[in-house]
Amino acid sequence: MDEIKPMRILIVSQYFWPEDFKVNDVAFDFVKRGHEVTILTGKPNYPKGKFYEGYGFFSKRKEMVKGVKIIRCPIIPRGKGGAISLILNYLSFIFFAHFTSLFRINKGYDIVFSHLTSPLTSALPAIWIKQRFKIPLVIWVLDLWPESVAATTNIRNKQVYSMLHKVVRYIYNKSDKVLVSSRSFFASVEAKINDSSKIGYFPNWAEDTFTSDEHVTYKVPELPKGFNVMFAGNIGDAQDFESIAATAEALQGEDINFVVVGDGRKYDWLQNEINIRKLGNIHLLGRHPLKSMPLFFEKADTMLVTLKDEPIFRLTVPAKVQAYMASGKIILGMINGEANRMINESKSGYAVAAGDYSSLAEKIMALMKTSERERIEMQYNALAYYKNNFEKRNLLDRLEAQFWHFTRSNNALR
Repeated sequence: MDEIKPMRILIVSQYFWPEDFKVNDVAFDFVKRGHEVTILTGKPNYPKGKFYEGYGFFSKRKEMVKGVKIIRCPIIPRGKGGAISLILNYLSFIFFAHFTSLFRINKGYDIVFSHLTSPLTSALPAIWIKQRFKIPLVIWVLDLWPESVAATTNIRNKQVYSMLHKVVRYIYNKSDKVLVSSRSFFASVEAKINDSSKIGYFPNWAEDTFTSDEHVTYKVPELPKGFNVMFAGNIGDAQDFESIAATAEALQGEDINFVVVGDGRKYDWLQNEINIRKLGNIHLLGRHPLKSMPLFFEKADTMLVTLKDEPIFRLTVPAKVQAYMASGKIILGMINGEANRMINESKSGYAVAAGDYSSLAEKIMALMKTSERERIEMQYNALAYYKNNFEKRNLLDRLEAQFWHFTRSNNALR
């Protein structure tokens, strides 16, 4: 896009490299496009809950990685992910990012961009920077608050949710553009924003790892013999491993295995369930580097995506759906809403309702019995749907054009 001039872009995100988030792609790709990119972020500690090797509360305050200038503020690690630890983690980023921005962020940026997985409150420092320097703010909402808080925590205090609702309204209305990762997010955002024309759709894409032809060398553990259903990613409360375990129990005695690649707060619970219920068809392979995932996917017969039956999760499309599609894999979903629709609409596999483990078991049996030709067609459909809807270059072209629109408009007003 030759008409796009270089911009000075400031990104505010609680998470950044070496943590694995889509904001990494935005920052590194925009540098390749000739833009000057700075990111204000915390010290990496996700998902393990402790600082990555080489990082500490006060150490590594700044870095330069792949042309991106990284300004890191202190943060309290998330620990084991308990409520108190997460609250301290979230609040510490707001506090330290604000003071870091006062002393280490200078004027001259054309636009500020905020990448918003949980917590959405991490956009607050971006708003204060926007107001201080009078530059446009674009936020990318990948999680809905306070809905996701209600779905994933035991907090039931109405005053807490009232306060969170007000904070989220403030964030949306102080932003110049609110991009949402799922079309199903529109209704929630519209209910909290004064000008709905500010909302735009900007979905996730798969990491380069899943689309690159680059050969990766990594020793992948041998998978068990039989038909292998693979789940890759976070083993958490939201992923409904209770229903996955129930599906595995229903299929005991069949030549079917559930292969789980990943880690998370429910890992120990799942290991305990396997032992108690003698679920010999669930195999835990642990956490492995992102770059190795295509090698794991290649060995699986089908990939599994699940979320609990909660209102918020009907609106959510887990990023693994794009990774599965980009890899040309057949997908099985036990999930509601937009993700369910995407899997069935693309004809890349089968999706059943969240928590419906008996129907999932039936679909697994049906898939195991399909012909090679039918499976190849599903794989082709998955890849074609990805290229038509989620190809990274096209999406970042759109984001770049959006940034340029706001910077041009802002400069005209100066």
